[in-house]
Amino acid sequence: MSPDSTDVRLFLAIDNCFASKRWCEVPEWMRVVRDLGLRCVEASADNEIDPLYSCREFLDDWIRDVRRESDAMGVCVVNCYSGHGTYSTLGLAHHDARVRRHIQAHWVEPMLRTAGALHAGLGMFAHAFSEKVLRDKRLYDQAFSGLIDALHEVSVAAERAGVPTFGIEQMYTPHQVPWTVTGTAEFLRRANAKTGGLPVYITLDTGHQTGQDRFRPPTLEQLDVLRSDLRSGRSTEVYLGPRECFEAIRERVLAGATLAQLQREVDALVAGHPYLFSQPGDGDPYLWLEHYAAYSPIIHLQQTDGTCSGHACFTRRTNATGIISAPKVLRAMCAGWKQPVPPGFPPPVREIYLTLEPFIGTADHPRLALEEIDESVRYWRQYVPQDGMTMEAVMSRLGIESDR
Repeated sequence: MSPDSTDVRLFLAIDNCFASKRWCEVPEWMRVVRDLGLRCVEASADNEIDPLYSCREFLDDWIRDVRRESDAMGVCVVNCYSGHGTYSTLGLAHHDARVRRHIQAHWVEPMLRTAGALHAGLGMFAHAFSEKVLRDKRLYDQAFSGLIDALHEVSVAAERAGVPTFGIEQMYTPHQVPWTVTGTAEFLRRANAKTGGLPVYITLDTGHQTGQDRFRPPTLEQLDVLRSDLRSGRSTEVYLGPRECFEAIRERVLAGATLAQLQREVDALVAGHPYLFSQPGDGDPYLWLEHYAAYSPIIHLQQTDGTCSGHACFTRRTNATGIISAPKVLRAMCAGWKQPVPPGFPPPVREIYLTLEPFIGTADHPRLALEEIDESVRYWRQYVPQDGMTMEAVMSRLGIESDR
């Protein structure tokens, strides 16, 4: 059965991470958002609401201020999201259970309270796997299973807190899952296998397909270059997993292994550690949208030239070299809605917040940065002119026939 494209609704939103350390009090950033012509906000933990840094009393006051200013300005916090704090740690996949409990008690639960008090969704990224875990499949399987268990606990707590949706951000390197197309399918199935709690969704990001192609299994030609580089004492960019995996292959090269022998050993490495390697298509943002937009209550929007996730705005200048096109994004989403729901997946979402996520650099001029953000909003409003448009209406505007 396919998701119903006539039912799902689209909203244009913005993450207030752009306001971090510049427009920090609720009336300030909310006024900027209103002046940009937006009414939906994703509240970033980076803008003074990370519970690892802000006390509960402050957070309670922040919630009160958001409610008051929302009534006055017509701007609503629709989602809360993690920031750099939890992105900087192993977090819920930490090797020490005390740290995992600390993150759960002192970050996850307070963020759920904050989001639930506003009836806002929560998206987050708060885990990573170390090289020690990545090179040992047994340790990796244990860590992955532990992460899935932790996320199920979060989903149960989210439901209790009154949070409407919960999701994990899709990333683009082996140590931060989910990061490949097939791996994300497994992630969604396992995260939603247990009963109770909210469905576990993902957040797609249009700049999070810029790393996958660096982790493809080496071709025979690349292995030949590897042999030549290593025998000549040159550095090599050929990827073979963690350092210990690379060193094992290096020793075989220096011992005189033939190209055919190297190919067999690399094939065995890939087969035994599939989570370390990407495949063709994993670096294609539109393929990701086709597969997973229906299971992404939040889609982060950033422009990129395909080489890095720099969170650039959608301006005439950046769009000239960027690979992210609003029509192509929306067409890929529409195409995804015609696909059957895979077994074990959560129910397709009914609302999607297309969320601009612009970063302002430390040395950037704030006024000029806001001008670029304003240009981004105007660019996307050409295609989603009204919040709450149905996918059917978007399809009609793009000249795509409905699949009803």
